[in-house]
Amino acid sequence: MFKKGFLFIFLSSMLTSEMSFAQCAMCKAVVENGDVSIAEGVNNGITYLMVFPYLLIGVLFYVIYRYKKKAKI
Repeated sequence: MFKKGFLFIFLSSMLTSEMSFAQCAMCKAVVENGDVSIAEGVNNGITYLMVFPYLLIGVLFYVIYRYKKKAKI
């Protein structure tokens, strides 16, 4: 079952990757003006907003791992 699910997710991500290059209308309008500092700011903001959900999920998995490891002992 894992292989079929992985294959489905992989194929669906490959088929929809063309659409994922688009930006929202506001971000695209800001970046298209040609000002490099604004474009860098938008990219840094996106990165900043992207990091925290991954950190939270990582901490959650770590806590679950520690809890299960402690329960086995």
